[in-house]
Amino acid sequence: MSHARAHDPAAHCGVETGIGRAAAGPDCLLTILIPCLNEAETLAACIRHALAYLAESGVAGEVLVADNGSTDGSQAIAAALGARVIPVAVRGYGGALAGGIAAARGRYVIMGDADDSYDLRNLDAFVTELRAGADLVMGNRFRGGIGAGAMPFLHRYLGNPVLTAIGRLLFRSPVRDFHCGLRGFDRARILGLGLRTTGMEFASEMVVRASLAGLVIREVPTTLRKDGRSRPPHLRTWRDGWRHLRFLLLHSPRWMFLYPGLALFLGGAVPALALLGGPRHIGPHLSLDIHTFVVACVAMLVGIQIVTFGMIARRYAARQGLLPGGRHGRVLGALSLETLLIAALLLLAAGGAGIGWSVLAWSRTGFGELAGGALLRPLILSACSVAASVQLAFSAFLLGILELPGGDARARLASLHAAIGAVEA
Repeated sequence: MSHARAHDPAAHCGVETGIGRAAAGPDCLLTILIPCLNEAETLAACIRHALAYLAESGVAGEVLVADNGSTDGSQAIAAALGARVIPVAVRGYGGALAGGIAAARGRYVIMGDADDSYDLRNLDAFVTELRAGADLVMGNRFRGGIGAGAMPFLHRYLGNPVLTAIGRLLFRSPVRDFHCGLRGFDRARILGLGLRTTGMEFASEMVVRASLAGLVIREVPTTLRKDGRSRPPHLRTWRDGWRHLRFLLLHSPRWMFLYPGLALFLGGAVPALALLGGPRHIGPHLSLDIHTFVVACVAMLVGIQIVTFGMIARRYAARQGLLPGGRHGRVLGALSLETLLIAALLLLAAGGAGIGWSVLAWSRTGFGELAGGALLRPLILSACSVAASVQLAFSAFLLGILELPGGDARARLASLHAAIGAVEA
């Protein structure tokens, strides 16, 4: 393809079919997507660099600016330079990107910020990996190089490394720079993930859902330079850092609920079993007795509740399409209101039997004062069993509520009445 033709992105990237919507042209390979909110200072440079890449590489593509309500004339600047501009009403970084991805004409999309911190003239590595079959190609700023003053100290040495490490652990993701704003992807594949967030956490959501879906993810080195704006960035360190962390935790019921709950339960079960027969002397000045036994039983009780929450959360997330089914989905497939109620009844029976035995043993002493903890231990364990049965029973009905069919129940009822009326007529 000649450079002259490639320099005119619209010449081979389809036609408009309405604001924010476009029909893909047969030759359109790449959309360079730039989200924008009042970026008049640096937007022109970004667009020129993106157009230069298309012209010099011969890649058939377009430059698309997803404007999120700019009031500084950014739209006019973009249009004058030959970029396609679409307005996106949903506010937020993720909202702008989602609107841009939906409107993109290219088979592949490379997104980059409008602050001129990324080199949009150097995108060959992204395009090469995409053409080789990658579904998501992430830039890695730590491998490519971070210029002086380009990334705040807290972001470089705390925020990005910690959040990336958490994401890699929770979702077994290969990505080593979760929050790089320069990334490329197969448009159809990313649209198929059903991304939902509208804020800065959109960056994490894309990586997390791509990892969970088993998409092919590659990384390429990229550079980051100090942005060219005179105003502060839209990113807010603590607010947006928390939103990223919150997203990661809420999308991993295993690490948020299941593993901590199991650890708490086992951490209580071991000392509880050891102390069930009587006190244990650890050393000449340390003995574990009834007080430790009470704490251990409470830990078991709380652990059971957290594990139950984790199972319900995982089941609900899978049903809502937030998490894939997979092996965990099949294991939890047997979890139902009835299953939890049966478990609750078994715990209630065991606890009731233990309490009954304790009362009977107490009656043999004439209901007098009890020496030591011979009866207190089984009584405490039995009481915790009854409490756990109550927790499971109510959790069972919570699961039943969450699994009620969605949609407009009144509309379905009206349709049913209409159908009945038609049959009777």
